[in-house]
Amino acid sequence: MKPTHKLLFVLCPMLVLGFIYYSSGKLRLHMWGQKARKCSSSIYKRPYAFISLYDKQGFLLQLDTKLPLELVYKYGNLSEGTCKPGYAAAKMTAIFPKFVKPAPMFLDRNFKRLAKVSNYFPPFGFKTQERIIDSILAATKNYGLGKELDGPGCRRCIIVGNGGILFNKSLGSRIDDYDVVVRLNEAPVAGFTKDVGTKTTMRITYPEGAIQKPENYEKDSLFVFSAFKSLDFKWLRQMVLKEKLRGIEGFWKSVAHYVPREPSDMRILNPYFIQEAAFQFIGLPFNDGLMGKGNIPTLGTVAITMALHNCDEVAVAGFGYDMNKPHAPLHYYETVKMSAIKESWTHNISKEKEFLRKLVKANVITDLTNGI
Repeated sequence: MKPTHKLLFVLCPMLVLGFIYYSSGKLRLHMWGQKARKCSSSIYKRPYAFISLYDKQGFLLQLDTKLPLELVYKYGNLSEGTCKPGYAAAKMTAIFPKFVKPAPMFLDRNFKRLAKVSNYFPPFGFKTQERIIDSILAATKNYGLGKELDGPGCRRCIIVGNGGILFNKSLGSRIDDYDVVVRLNEAPVAGFTKDVGTKTTMRITYPEGAIQKPENYEKDSLFVFSAFKSLDFKWLRQMVLKEKLRGIEGFWKSVAHYVPREPSDMRILNPYFIQEAAFQFIGLPFNDGLMGKGNIPTLGTVAITMALHNCDEVAVAGFGYDMNKPHAPLHYYETVKMSAIKESWTHNISKEKEFLRKLVKANVITDLTNGI
């Protein structure tokens, strides 16, 4: 074989292989470029990057009011105004997959089995308070809402906040249409029924927030106690057993000396709702599981959390702090201004509002006053 033929014999395969390599490289670059362009929106930072569908708390990033496909069949054909069984929990699970519905509303005689709260001090649990809680529950003897509301029927609940946004909205009759009407602390009904309604199923409070004038209590409502510190349980035991109030030095303001309710009408709210709202839903600082600066949810958000676990449909009214209006009334029943909320060291209003907006945007809850 001539030398030139030998050279061509060697070069030709090399040229062919080089062409194939070059072509395949161009092909790879072209395909990579297509993928990169596909992922070039503001959400995507680089090709093939892991893109989470959920925020750091575990909530779906893309929220809307549409029913997920798996819920359309169950709820899509129900007529408007019909109570939708399990709706709030189903919608909550759709946007927050970690949500688990079973969580008793109130503590009962088996409360020590509640593992999620047994290892935390108040307000996130009941550690060190077991004996005093036992004595309180032995006296109250009832641990539910009552025969009518504890049945298997569909339950529509509304949490009535204390916000000034309620004033002059004439929502009283709509609020009274709900099966369960939850009110908070000392917010009055008398004199404001046009806006806040007349019905009260339960009033959730803590010692410093409880109504101090016995005549201002509604006749047929449950007194639901929410503890934020160990001293609160001592106060509750004295209220349940109708004892003379003693040891009030640890409260940050004056407290009620008497609650005009029979023990059978008094309940202890499950502290799990405070824990879940603070750390799972809002993302407040854990602070070693102790109450600290900016890590306590407002009682309104605690009540909403309770309702998500125990009601089929959940609505709110009187929620929302507009910090751009510092001179607007903070509450519907008094002249304290919005700016006063800035002085609170226990709450993080902006993070809490962010959480509540997720619930409204995804139609997990209905906001009658559009304040959230």
